[in-house]
This record gives sequence, structure tokens and C-alpha cells, in this order.
Amino acid sequence: MYRKFAPLLILFASWFSLAGQESMSLSDCMEYALANHSDIRIAELNMKDAQWQIKENSAIAYPQINLGVNANRFLLQPALPTEALGFGEPGQKITFALKNDIGASLSVNQILFNNQYLATIKAAKMYKDFSAIQYRGVVEKLRNKVTDAYIPALVVAEAIRILDKNIEAQDKLVFETKANYDAGFVEQLDVDRLQYSLSDFRTDREALIRQRDKLTDVLKFTMNMPNKQEIVLEDDVDKLLAIYGDIDITEQINYMNRPDYVASLKGMELIDIQTDALRKDWWPILSVFGSYDPSYQGNEHLYWIPSSMVGLQMTMRIYDGGYYKAKEERSMIQSLKAQEQNRLLTMSYDLQLETARKDYFSTRQKMEDQQRNLDLAQRIFDTSETKFRQGLGSSFEVTQAQAGLYRSQANLINARFDYLKSLVAFKQALGKN
Repeated sequence: MYRKFAPLLILFASWFSLAGQESMSLSDCMEYALANHSDIRIAELNMKDAQWQIKENSAIAYPQINLGVNANRFLLQPALPTEALGFGEPGQKITFALKNDIGASLSVNQILFNNQYLATIKAAKMYKDFSAIQYRGVVEKLRNKVTDAYIPALVVAEAIRILDKNIEAQDKLVFETKANYDAGFVEQLDVDRLQYSLSDFRTDREALIRQRDKLTDVLKFTMNMPNKQEIVLEDDVDKLLAIYGDIDITEQINYMNRPDYVASLKGMELIDIQTDALRKDWWPILSVFGSYDPSYQGNEHLYWIPSSMVGLQMTMRIYDGGYYKAKEERSMIQSLKAQEQNRLLTMSYDLQLETARKDYFSTRQKMEDQQRNLDLAQRIFDTSETKFRQGLGSSFEVTQAQAGLYRSQANLINARFDYLKSLVAFKQALGKN
């Protein structure tokens, strides 16, 4: 009875196991990472911070209105003896402050011109663009990281699928050989050799499964996905080869496709704004102000004593000991350093592209060679297996041919992996991943 329901139980067990898994393509993994990774959230917060920085800096240009309230009472009034002034009787004093002072103040200040303020506003708006460019850079780096983590796990999964086919074929061959042995047509040695190869295949499969699981864990970590979440890789190597293989290997790089390069240019502009502001540090600062101070003052009786004032103020730096000149020179040095860093950045992009282009040709040639070797190994194995089934060959020939076929399959998998990596590296170098 149990044997009748065993296949059904196995089917249900497999279904429940797969139900908790999520099938994800490379694009799915990228979208998940972009939606959940902390680096993206931090970059988004930096853009919001840049927007509020503009508002913070521009607020200085609006009138600054302040309100104050005060209530004071002198416990000991400051006084001066009258005899010190040459009049009055000894012991008499003149007080210079009333005991009670109750009042308020309303002041308004408005900047009319400040070159430092104008430079700050310009830099803040440019920093907003800079943070957006940095966001693009974070997105590019995260996409590349997910791709670099997805492909190795995918290649190992492909190796497992190919090995499963080998195990299935070998298991069939072992079954047939055992039947021939029972019929007296082959020796026990033939069965043992084939059984030994089958055992090796299964051992290799277990090792590949553990390797695939480790690489999948690395992929989930790169995506910022909980490690307990089970995923199945949906793509295959052929699909990615078709996607990434659509390239023009002679294409030259457009540096503006690389966010780090654009960020470098924007950083140089920010330094130039700072240098220009320091160069004009002697420009005057002009502002207008006004105040109104109603108050009550008195001793036993309070008297209404209001006051108000308006004014225009200008400050201009005449001499500071060379402080701002030194800051200007340092800013100019920073600009020169940024130009050199930008030049090194372009050289690194050129090197990355040329390396990917050379890797493309070498890995493509290697993949084609390994494909020919696999075709040859497959023919040798098919011939050896046919001769063995017909009683014209030995199991030793079959196991030797099988080992060569397995080795050729592994070599082709590695060659396809290297070729796919070169295609990905070429697109990454162009900034088109």
C-alpha cells in the first residue's frame, strides 16, 4: 500500500518545497536590490538632504525677524556720589538706572548683497545635481555587483543540470550492465567500474550543490535579501549570452555614461565656485536693519519710553594677514589635484575597456575550441559505449571515454563562464550594464 502512494507523497513534498522558493531572473535580482538595498536608501537620503540644504542656505536671503521680551529689576542700583561731581551734600548719590525696566524688542535684518552667500547658493544647487549623479553611480555599482554575484551561481546551476544528465545516462548503463552480468555476458569488474563512475558523479553533484548554495547566499547578501529566503535562478547561460552578446566590440567609450566621471566633473565645478568666492573675499557685505523697542522704566512709577532705529551697514575686509589668500591658493591646488584624478579616471576606463575587449577575443576562441573538444569527446564516448553494449569493447574504454567527456563538459562550462564574464565586463566598461 505504501509503495502505491510513495510517488504521490514525493510529488507533494516537492511541490511544498518549491512553493516557498522564488524564481528570479537577473533583472529581477537587480530590481530587488534597487528597491531594498541600504546603499540606495542612503543615496536617496543624500538627494533629499541636498534639497533641504538649498532651502537652508537660501533662508539667509530672507528678512531675519526677531522678537524679544525682557523684565529687569535692580536690587542694587548703580549710583555715583554727588560730591565726586563737585556739587550736592555729602552722602547724596545720583543713580544712573531706574529700578524697573520692562520692555520688548522687534528687530529686522535684511542682507542686500553678500558674494559669499551667492556662491553658497550656487554651490548648494550644484551639490543637488552632484548627489543625483552619485545616486546614478550607486545604482551602476549595485547592478554590477548583482550581475557579478548572479553569474557564478548560474554557471554552477548549469553544471549541476549537465551532471544530472550524466548521472541519468550512467545509471541506465549500470542497470543494463547488471542485467548483462546476471545473464553471464559481462564480468563483475565491468559492473564495478561503471558503479564507481556513477558514485563519483553523485559525489561531485553534492559538492556542486553546496557550492551553488554558497554562491546563492552571496547573491542574496549582495541584494540585501534575508538569507532565509529561498530563491531559484530563472535565467540560464544561453539566455544571458544572447542578451550580453549583442555588442559592437569596436565601440569606444563615452565617458559621460560613467557616473563616476560625471561626478568628477561636477566636483571640479564645485571647487571652482569655492575658488572664485575666495578670490572675491574683499567684496563688501551690505545689509539693512531696523528695530523697535517699546519699554516701561521707573522706580515706584513706570514711564512709557519707546525707541526705534533703522540703519544701513556695510563691512569690507581690508587686511586679514593673508588668511583668505592662503585659502584661495589651497582651493586652486585642490582644483589641480581634481584634474589629475579625472585624468587618471579616464585612463582607468580606457584600460578597463581594452582589457575587456582582449578578454572577449581570447575567451570566445577558447569557448569555440572547447566546444570542438566536447564534440570529439562525445563521439569517442558514444563509440565506446556502443562497442561495449555490443560486446566488442571493455568497460575500461567506456569509463576512460566517460572521464574525458566529463572533463570536456567541465572545460566548456568554464569557457562559457569566462566568455560571459568578458561580455559583461565589456558592457560594464561602456557603462551600459
